[in-house]
Amino acid sequence: MTDARPNTPEFTVSELSFSLKKTIEDSFGHVRVRGEISGYRGPHSSGHAYFRLKDEGATIEAVVWRGTFSKLRFRPEEGMEVIATGKLTTFPGGSKYQIVIEALEPAGVGALMALLEERKKKLGAEGLFDAARKRPLPYLPRVIGVVTSPTGAVIRDILHRIADRFPLTVLVWPVRVQGETSAEEVASAIEGFNRLPGHDEDGVEIPRPDVIIVARGGGSLEDLWGFNEERVVRAAAASDIPLVSAVGHETDWTLIDLAADLRAPTPTGAAEMVVPVKAELIADVADLGGRLAAAAARLIERRRTELRSAARALPAAGDLLGTRRQRLDLSASRLAGGLVANVQAHRIKLARGGGRLGPEMLRRTIAGAGERLRGLDERRARALGVDLERKRGLWLRHGGRLNLGAIEARRGRDGERLTGLARRAMAAFAALADRRAARLTQAGRLLETLSHRGVLARGFALVRGADGSPIRAASAVTAGAALRVEFHDGEIAAVASGDGPAPIMPAAMPTGSAPTATRRKQGKPSGGGQGSLF
Repeated sequence: MTDARPNTPEFTVSELSFSLKKTIEDSFGHVRVRGEISGYRGPHSSGHAYFRLKDEGATIEAVVWRGTFSKLRFRPEEGMEVIATGKLTTFPGGSKYQIVIEALEPAGVGALMALLEERKKKLGAEGLFDAARKRPLPYLPRVIGVVTSPTGAVIRDILHRIADRFPLTVLVWPVRVQGETSAEEVASAIEGFNRLPGHDEDGVEIPRPDVIIVARGGGSLEDLWGFNEERVVRAAAASDIPLVSAVGHETDWTLIDLAADLRAPTPTGAAEMVVPVKAELIADVADLGGRLAAAAARLIERRRTELRSAARALPAAGDLLGTRRQRLDLSASRLAGGLVANVQAHRIKLARGGGRLGPEMLRRTIAGAGERLRGLDERRARALGVDLERKRGLWLRHGGRLNLGAIEARRGRDGERLTGLARRAMAAFAALADRRAARLTQAGRLLETLSHRGVLARGFALVRGADGSPIRAASAVTAGAALRVEFHDGEIAAVASGDGPAPIMPAAMPTGSAPTATRRKQGKPSGGGQGSLF
């Protein structure tokens, strides 16, 4: 009776892991998760970021790919409470589920406002917002420096407003006004305008702005967060050129507004503040131009939304490569340890192999031991001679003061003792030499026993192919193949015939001997017996 087998299908580990991955991705799709950032150590060397989202009851792994991380509106920090939007998936290499984040925002405005108030108090205590530091704007500036995005509607509005009210030279320092690098670029632009020398090495004048406008369109608190960074506020306060802050709409405010010499309600308002009024007609044309730019921006945004809606039906390249990227990062972190372990393993193998040397090493060892023994014997003979001469000299110097009879008796005893020691030393050396010779003879016999030439000397032959490799079976030889047959005293060339393998026949009987009858067991075919090997 056989055991009943269950009907449950069998899965490999990979099949089960990817089945779970597909099930989770199909069941959940895009989700929004609120939690606290934990284990954040900045982006990986590959540009991706790995951390966890947690609350009081559970945690979930989170991944932000490099392309998404560079577009975040603020930098994640350890312990920050955020709302993450992304796709729920699994990582088969670690048997865990995770969320691939596509958008990240703080959990409510309250957290950012608390951080903003704390930073405002700190910088205010240093005097960066004092009214005594602020300088008046020039009435008719010759050059205006603008720090903003070169592709947004803000720079167009400012240029249009200045051209309509009072045409003059405008220098634009292009920066990102949103994202991770926004604060560093804005601060560097302010410092760069202040470092302009006024002329180059050839004496050509490089216009230095008389006033600087830092501008950006309206947005949420997260969008404008780069202008609240301490680096930007300090650069604005340290500027030698009067600075106008035009960040956001009239209801928006940032820390750069407090450090600037003047705050404009809008970027367009900043342009109106730094140049005198010209004609109302030109102002109307600029307004229509602004409306046209806004309409074009809305059209582009609408088309972009439609394109994104259509793109959601297609698989994203990041989803297909996500697991491979994570596995590559994991393998890269283990590569250094694996190389060290591999080198150590080969070193151990080499050390073990060094102890298993062949007979030639044994011969060299025995020869070296014999040389050392002969050297010790020569040193012994020389030492005995030197000691004898020394004692003879002592005897000659002190012979007159000593009892010659007692000395002669003692010399006789010492001579006998020295002779005994010499005989023992010679016997020990002979015994040691005999043992070493026996070991050498035994090693030589073992070498002869293991050598294939001993087998050839007993009447066997070694058959090799045309390439010199040994042939171990008749089925490996084809008709007409060139062969080399090695005997104990040399080699001969041969060619294989096409008659097939020959049967094993008894050896030829000596001349004059009678043939011996062979007996077969009852029922066995006559051709099935085994021939004699002798």
